[in-house]
Amino acid sequence: MATALAQKSCTPCRGGVPPLSRETAEDYRREAPDWALVDDATRIERTYHFKNFGEALGFVERAGALAEAEFHHPDISFGWGYATVSLRTKKIKGLHENDFIMAAKLDRIAAERAREGAQA
Repeated sequence: MATALAQKSCTPCRGGVPPLSRETAEDYRREAPDWALVDDATRIERTYHFKNFGEALGFVERAGALAEAEFHHPDISFGWGYATVSLRTKKIKGLHENDFIMAAKLDRIAAERAREGAQA
Protein backbone atom coordinates (compact mmCIF):
# COMPACT_ATOMS: atom_id res chain seq x y z
CA MET A 1 0.00 0.00 0.00
CA ALA A 2 2.94 2.38 0.52
CA THR A 3 3.43 2.31 -3.22
CA ALA A 4 -0.29 2.96 -3.68
CA LEU A 5 -0.07 5.89 -1.27
CA ALA A 6 2.92 7.29 -3.17
CA GLN A 7 0.83 7.27 -6.36
CA LYS A 8 -1.82 9.51 -4.80
CA SER A 9 -1.77 13.28 -4.53
CA CYS A 10 -2.60 15.27 -1.45
CA THR A 11 -6.06 16.80 -1.45
CA PRO A 12 -6.70 20.26 -0.01
CA CYS A 13 -7.91 20.11 3.58
CA ARG A 14 -9.99 23.11 4.56
CA GLY A 15 -10.63 22.12 8.15
CA GLY A 16 -13.85 20.85 9.63
CA VAL A 17 -12.75 17.30 8.82
CA PRO A 18 -12.05 15.17 11.86
CA PRO A 19 -8.49 13.89 12.23
CA LEU A 20 -7.87 10.19 11.81
CA SER A 21 -8.66 8.07 14.83
CA ARG A 22 -5.74 6.33 16.52
CA GLU A 23 -6.89 3.01 15.01
CA THR A 24 -7.09 4.39 11.47
CA ALA A 25 -3.77 6.17 11.88
CA GLU A 26 -2.20 2.89 13.02
CA ASP A 27 -3.62 1.14 9.94
CA TYR A 28 -1.97 3.74 7.70
CA ARG A 29 1.25 3.61 9.75
CA ARG A 30 1.55 -0.11 9.04
CA GLU A 31 1.98 0.92 5.42
CA ALA A 32 4.74 3.33 6.44
CA PRO A 33 6.50 1.18 9.06
CA ASP A 34 9.55 3.41 9.52
CA TRP A 35 7.35 6.26 10.71
CA ALA A 36 6.35 6.63 14.36
CA LEU A 37 3.00 7.82 15.64
CA VAL A 38 3.72 10.54 18.20
CA ASP A 39 1.87 13.12 20.29
CA ASP A 40 -1.08 10.87 21.05
CA ALA A 41 -1.36 9.80 17.37
CA THR A 42 -1.73 13.38 16.09
CA ARG A 43 1.60 13.41 14.24
CA ILE A 44 4.00 11.05 12.46
CA GLU A 45 7.76 11.41 12.46
CA ARG A 46 10.78 9.77 10.90
CA THR A 47 14.51 10.41 10.93
CA TYR A 48 16.38 9.63 7.72
CA HIS A 49 20.13 8.97 7.84
CA PHE A 50 22.64 10.00 5.18
CA LYS A 51 26.38 9.73 4.64
CA ASN A 52 27.06 13.44 5.08
CA PHE A 53 25.64 16.95 5.26
CA GLY A 54 25.37 17.32 1.48
CA GLU A 55 23.19 14.24 1.11
CA ALA A 56 20.94 15.40 3.94
CA LEU A 57 20.66 18.84 2.35
CA GLY A 58 19.87 17.28 -1.03
CA PHE A 59 17.07 15.27 0.54
CA VAL A 60 15.67 18.36 2.26
CA GLU A 61 15.73 20.29 -1.02
CA ARG A 62 13.82 17.52 -2.79
CA ALA A 63 11.41 17.22 0.15
CA GLY A 64 10.79 20.96 -0.06
CA ALA A 65 10.03 20.78 -3.77
CA LEU A 66 7.63 17.89 -3.13
CA ALA A 67 5.92 19.83 -0.34
CA GLU A 68 5.35 22.77 -2.64
CA ALA A 69 4.01 20.53 -5.42
CA GLU A 70 1.64 18.73 -3.03
CA PHE A 71 0.68 21.85 -1.00
CA HIS A 72 1.41 19.84 2.14
CA HIS A 73 4.30 21.13 4.20
CA PRO A 74 6.16 19.05 6.81
CA ASP A 75 8.35 20.33 9.59
CA ILE A 76 11.94 19.34 8.81
CA SER A 77 15.10 19.64 10.87
CA PHE A 78 18.43 18.44 9.54
CA GLY A 79 22.13 18.45 10.09
CA TRP A 80 25.19 16.39 9.31
CA GLY A 81 23.95 13.00 8.15
CA TYR A 82 20.30 13.23 9.14
CA ALA A 83 16.93 14.80 8.42
CA THR A 84 13.96 14.47 10.76
CA VAL A 85 10.55 14.97 9.20
CA SER A 86 7.35 15.56 11.14
CA LEU A 87 3.93 15.47 9.49
CA ARG A 88 0.48 16.49 10.68
CA THR A 89 -2.37 18.37 9.09
CA LYS A 90 -2.34 21.66 10.91
CA LYS A 91 -5.88 22.70 9.93
CA ILE A 92 -7.37 19.70 11.71
CA LYS A 93 -4.70 19.48 14.44
CA GLY A 94 -4.09 15.82 13.69
CA LEU A 95 -3.47 13.24 11.02
CA HIS A 96 -5.09 12.97 7.59
CA GLU A 97 -4.46 10.58 4.72
CA ASN A 98 -2.34 13.38 3.18
CA ASP A 99 0.26 12.91 5.89
CA PHE A 100 0.73 9.26 4.95
CA ILE A 101 0.79 10.13 1.23
CA MET A 102 3.64 12.54 1.94
CA ALA A 103 5.38 9.95 4.12
CA ALA A 104 5.29 7.40 1.28
CA LYS A 105 6.58 9.95 -1.22
CA LEU A 106 9.36 11.05 1.14
CA ASP A 107 10.36 7.41 1.66
CA ARG A 108 10.59 7.06 -2.11
CA ILE A 109 12.82 10.16 -2.35
CA ALA A 110 15.09 8.83 0.42
CA ALA A 111 15.36 5.45 -1.33
CA GLU A 112 16.31 7.18 -4.59
CA ARG A 113 18.98 9.22 -2.77
CA ALA A 114 20.35 6.02 -1.21
CA ARG A 115 20.58 4.37 -4.63
CA GLU A 116 22.29 7.45 -6.07
CA GLY A 117 24.77 7.46 -3.17
CA ALA A 118 25.54 3.76 -3.65
CA GLN A 119 26.32 4.32 -7.32
CA ALA A 120 28.67 7.23 -6.64
